[in-house]
Amino acid sequence: MKKIVMTGGGTAGHVTPNIALMPSLKEAGFEISYIGSYEGIEKGLIEKLGVPYYGVSTGKFRRYMDVRNFSDPFRVLKGIREAKKILKDISPDIVFSKGGFVSVPVVKAASSLKIPCVVHESDFTPGLANKLCFPMAKTVCCDFPETMHMLPEGKGVLTGSPVRSELLTGSAEKGRELCGFADDKPVLMVIGGSQGAAAVNQAVRDALPGLLQKYYVVHLCGKDKMDNLLLTREGYKQFEYVTDGLADIFAMADIVVSRAGANSIFELLTLRKPNILIPLPGGRGDQILNAESFQEQGFSIMIDQDDLSTSYLTDKINYLYSNRESFIKAMSASKQNDAIGLITDILIKAAE
Repeated sequence: MKKIVMTGGGTAGHVTPNIALMPSLKEAGFEISYIGSYEGIEKGLIEKLGVPYYGVSTGKFRRYMDVRNFSDPFRVLKGIREAKKILKDISPDIVFSKGGFVSVPVVKAASSLKIPCVVHESDFTPGLANKLCFPMAKTVCCDFPETMHMLPEGKGVLTGSPVRSELLTGSAEKGRELCGFADDKPVLMVIGGSQGAAAVNQAVRDALPGLLQKYYVVHLCGKDKMDNLLLTREGYKQFEYVTDGLADIFAMADIVVSRAGANSIFELLTLRKPNILIPLPGGRGDQILNAESFQEQGFSIMIDQDDLSTSYLTDKINYLYSNRESFIKAMSASKQNDAIGLITDILIKAAE
């Protein structure tokens, strides 16, 4: 049996694609272990799956002045020593890194032990942690065709992002039952998310009088963002978030309005859900670049948050629904919607 060590953490976005890959890797005969930070978000998510978990010291690499810039390099050096010992004990055939700063000491340690590494970059523009890992990687997988020219020559492979297989098993009938919707109107799904979702949530709620004439609306609005005044609004169902039943809600949805985080939009691509993306402004700007790429490829319609208005949003939703088949056709032809199969094949070959 081949052994693989997976790494990545700091945010759920660096962990959930690894989790999505695990069933395929197990089916391919890999024994899986995971290296993350001592107490990062990845620890709870991975231990819950029963996968052996090891913590190492990590530090953040900052492009700005901070007193921790003087201490964090020592934490990284400690993490490299710890990761090297763990890797010697496990003796894996391959390391797969999903990014985040915890991945740097793991990839560095693997490289020093001559263990091949495959790195996955979800963002449109590679983050600093992954950039530090690229020279040590055998292959660098990415989500967007535009990212390929930013990767080391000869190492880049366009794969898309792994999506949880259980999302493909939903029942539209169960979704309508969960939300209390009949089958006489199409369903608009809104994924408000958490960070910075207030503008999207409010725009959708302002547009409800017009939208509910044509659609049922299911709204995943984020923690503590329910509107109690709308709890009994006919045809409108709110959830803070959904775990059990999410696949059924996706199956039920005819069209979707969402933020433009990489994991979210690749779920929409894999499920072939025509969508409107309203990227989160600010930060490194990757949500904007993600949305522009998906719009250019014919998968999505992009709306700038500054342009949100009741009439504009409603017009775009109606246009999307009327032309949904063209978006589905474009998504069906994409080479980025079988990431699990592509990455598994890459890892099998790299581990030989």
